[in-house]
Amino acid sequence: MTKSHFIIPKEVSKVTEALETAGFEAYLIGGCVRDLFIGKNPKDWDVTTNAKPEEIVSLFPDTFYENNFGTVGVVAKEEDGGEVDPSLKVIEVTPYRLESEYSDGRRPDKVHFSDKLEDDLKRRDFTINAIALRIKDAKGNYSDEVVDLFEGKKDLQKGIIRTVGVPHERFIEDGLRILRAVRLATELEFTIEPETEKAIVAHAHLLKNISAERIRDEFSKIISSPRPMWGIELCRKLQLLSHIIPELEEGIGATQRGEHIYDVYEHSLRTLEHANKKNYSFDIKLAALLHDIGKPPTRRLDKVKNIYTFYGHDVVGARIAKKILERLKFPGKTIETVEKLVRWHMFFSDTEQITLSAVRRMIRNVGPEHIWDLMNVRICDRIGTGRPKESPYRLRKYRAMLEEAMRDPVSVSQLKIDGGGLKKLGIEPGPAMGFILHALLEEVLDDPSKNNEKHLEEKAVELSKLPFAELKKIGVDAKQKKDNVDEEEVKKLREKHNVK
Repeated sequence: MTKSHFIIPKEVSKVTEALETAGFEAYLIGGCVRDLFIGKNPKDWDVTTNAKPEEIVSLFPDTFYENNFGTVGVVAKEEDGGEVDPSLKVIEVTPYRLESEYSDGRRPDKVHFSDKLEDDLKRRDFTINAIALRIKDAKGNYSDEVVDLFEGKKDLQKGIIRTVGVPHERFIEDGLRILRAVRLATELEFTIEPETEKAIVAHAHLLKNISAERIRDEFSKIISSPRPMWGIELCRKLQLLSHIIPELEEGIGATQRGEHIYDVYEHSLRTLEHANKKNYSFDIKLAALLHDIGKPPTRRLDKVKNIYTFYGHDVVGARIAKKILERLKFPGKTIETVEKLVRWHMFFSDTEQITLSAVRRMIRNVGPEHIWDLMNVRICDRIGTGRPKESPYRLRKYRAMLEEAMRDPVSVSQLKIDGGGLKKLGIEPGPAMGFILHALLEEVLDDPSKNNEKHLEEKAVELSKLPFAELKKIGVDAKQKKDNVDEEEVKKLREKHNVK
């Protein structure tokens, strides 16, 4: 008995073998077959069969069937105390299907089960996903029988994305397929066949019918692909970007002059490209893409200096980035992180002028857990301008200052006195206590040596004796006043060094 030349996990082969032994057909299908043929390790394993859902369920001890499409999840069991690979814990088994009209452009109105593999293959989206692989025949012999009715193997060899059948029909059925085509081309580094490409442009408007979550998931994969810049540019070329993040297109032609050799749009894509090259986190990649999203609406020409300025683009950009990510239904934690990184990406890093006090305030603003992410966004921003060095001396020295400042308190929670300590001094919980704590933090940000219990207790008692209105003014205005002073100094220094 000759073994299959493909390496198939035992969890998968046990499923197909159980189906074949019971007298049914069983083929691997979709992305796993595609990946096997191009030498990639499949992330998911899907099986298609002429068995009906209730017949599939009866063959396996642990399954779940909670959908309208006939897909049964077969749960793999751990053996001999070993752990099952996460990608193999559930093998999806789906009956051959025939689908009716897609009246909503997202999902079939009805699903009909079929006895013929051909019916299932012809409903698939792209030829490279419509290749079926039978790894064992009914007698348990390894077979590697390939059913390729739409020449998907040939398209894999040529590196082409092509729809099964008429592109128009496939995209009308499910509008998300137009974005999936770009995602696959970006991930696999393939090109899209001309007729399929024309149909994508003609049906770009179908993305309006697709849920934000489905668009978000496909777009996220493009951002995380080997060539995200190419993928986003392909979205723009095929008129899809205007249905995803139209704000990015506002940067096209928004020249910057000065140290920037690219317009805002290309600079943003190049910044993302470097974040991907460095394998930074997904949040950093998003922040890299959106860090200058506030530049087009704040772009002004300084006629005296003949340069463009973008004052406040970091503040405006943070608001725009938040709206974009909320619109695409990203998780709240991601939105919060990216908003912070965009808001503070313009931190002033001239170590000859900046103070440790200002560095501590930057750590407080973005949070200690995100400060190094912010530095990485800045590095990507530099490379995105066309500069050759990631970290010049100034940024390296700023890193050293950050490491020094990270040892100092940057939040109320790091003070040597807390609410309990203030209560022992006779200061009751409430607004007054909050104002006192923030006033104490302002002192410590300026001089960390004051973060000792005795000094803070004495200062707290002194503050508690003030009238409430005066205490409020100190607690609220001290921070604002200091931040305003810092921002004014930074603004003067930026103007001096022609940094906008």
